[in-house]
Amino acid sequence: MNDRYSRQERFFGIGKDGQEKIRRSRVAIIGLGALGTVIAEELTRAGIGFLRLIDRDFVELHNLQRQMLYDEEDARMHRLKVEACAQHLHSINSEVQVEAFPEDFNYGNAESFLQDVDLILDGTDNLETRYLINEVCVKLRKRWIYGGAVEAQGMTMSFLPGGACFSCVTGTVEPFMNQSTQKTCSTAGVLSPATAIVASLEVKEALKILVSADTLEQGLITFDVWKNSFHHFHPEKKADCPICQRQKFHYLGHVAGVRASRLCGEDSIQILPEKRCHMSLDALEKKLSDLGQVRKNKYYLSFEGNEASFQVFYDGRAIILHVTSEAKAKAIYSEYIGL
Repeated sequence: MNDRYSRQERFFGIGKDGQEKIRRSRVAIIGLGALGTVIAEELTRAGIGFLRLIDRDFVELHNLQRQMLYDEEDARMHRLKVEACAQHLHSINSEVQVEAFPEDFNYGNAESFLQDVDLILDGTDNLETRYLINEVCVKLRKRWIYGGAVEAQGMTMSFLPGGACFSCVTGTVEPFMNQSTQKTCSTAGVLSPATAIVASLEVKEALKILVSADTLEQGLITFDVWKNSFHHFHPEKKADCPICQRQKFHYLGHVAGVRASRLCGEDSIQILPEKRCHMSLDALEKKLSDLGQVRKNKYYLSFEGNEASFQVFYDGRAIILHVTSEAKAKAIYSEYIGL
């Protein structure tokens, strides 16, 4: 007898029928930082059938304070988060099917990543991506759970088709187009208890959604673990919301040309080609081998030369290291990789 999930099945809200629903469910996690790693581990231990992991980043030493799945070896090897996460999850529960994508979640791939899953969980660290998730979920009528944490504060809310959307709660996209005044983990810090609580609250609601429970949280939960405060709010659906009422999408709109963006807290620029492609890393390795040090695995190629250093991925995305100018980053991409 397999009693792996026996304690969970004995819980009145799940039972054997609920456990089977969990086993058949497909979930996408966007972002594998402090929230996403806890979400991934708890769902894996709960017996989720399928997980799709999406994250563009690498494990660094400062992540280990709060990003639970990673260890010092992951940071020392500068492993991709999706790669390290998938490996650790497999060692926890080999029955779970895990798909790992070391990619930037953006308007070009968002719909393809989310169209065949039952639920999306937010492990991201920026509002732009959350607005994109919201627009895709409104368009595809998908369920998703928002979560965020900074300093000792956290918040989470579930969004279901027909109800209030993320833009109803936060306002239109315009207030967040300039995020320079928004606190981040890089600028204000964050406590691991805050991120762990948010992630666990997300998983709690995810399990209720997946087993069709009738006790779903109907509003926004906010808390501050340092000040010992915990609050519930009940935002209403806005009749004039441009996203869920008029389907007037902003972040799903096509942005022409190569895009460059500064990575949070780093002197690095990410370059996204206009169209997603399948780049031959083998061919690029041959092209660059006489120009500097090249290392390659199945996910990406790393190059370090006298005048440029970067990492380029199989989908054409690249991270140009040690630069702060978008123009300079695009020039390096064009010269070494090709636009």
